[in-house]
Amino acid sequence: MTHNTVSSTARLLGAGLRALLVLTLLCGVLYPLAVTGVAQALFNDKANGSEIKDASGRVVGSSLIGQRYDLPLKDGQESPAPDLKWFQPRPSNGLGTNSVNTQYSLILSGATNRSGDNEELIRWVKDAKAAVVKDNSTPAYKVKPSDVPADAVTSSGSGLDPDISPAYAKLQVHRVAERNGLGVQEVEALVADHTTGRLLGFLGEPRVNVLELNTALRSLTRG
Repeated sequence: MTHNTVSSTARLLGAGLRALLVLTLLCGVLYPLAVTGVAQALFNDKANGSEIKDASGRVVGSSLIGQRYDLPLKDGQESPAPDLKWFQPRPSNGLGTNSVNTQYSLILSGATNRSGDNEELIRWVKDAKAAVVKDNSTPAYKVKPSDVPADAVTSSGSGLDPDISPAYAKLQVHRVAERNGLGVQEVEALVADHTTGRLLGFLGEPRVNVLELNTALRSLTRG
């Protein structure tokens, strides 16, 4: 190998190394820092996972992922019973259990993938509707099967829906008020304060974020 060939090879290797270092600095350091900085400055909440915090500032979950509110599993039970002092989310096997509103554990995500005429799905919906009627009826307020909205007895496609309809939230008001020793109007006002309307007035559906609502309820009951 001649001296010129060695020299040319060295120059090429040097140029390649410099290009690697420059691209690494630009694409691996400066660009991520710039994107992170813009995200933190303009979209701080979303960039940090849309966290929900309680009155003490503790993060209790994300507004994008639902949680369950169940009692501890008892011996002989296949699934825990719902903790009825809290507003309940849509039915799902994919939500982490959070009975004290300070912990979160994601189990799984996914839909049942059963058709509308599947006998097992029909039985699930009927059983869920009967449970909603029973759980939310109080001595002063009786729930009728016709009062139960669809989202109270069906899960979302992901099984992680954080929201319920205003109708389902209002259906739970009397039960939540009774279980927490609160006035019905007080709990109704809480639901109204945490009801989000359609985006731009026409996109999507009105909704209530269950974690945000229960976090506010917890602060109310402790106040």
